[in-house]
Amino acid sequence: MITVGRKRLLLLLVAVGSMFFGIWRGEVALVFQKAIRVCMECIGLG
Repeated sequence: MITVGRKRLLLLLVAVGSMFFGIWRGEVALVFQKAIRVCMECIGLG
């Protein structure tokens, strides 16, 4: 049986791996562009 600590470690490794995969694919720029667009719409400039 997998202990709680091992489940947490596995989940952490999957999360970090997903982050690095997104960075490798160039998703960071896309996320920032969307964030800027949302912020501009919220303050009424978009």
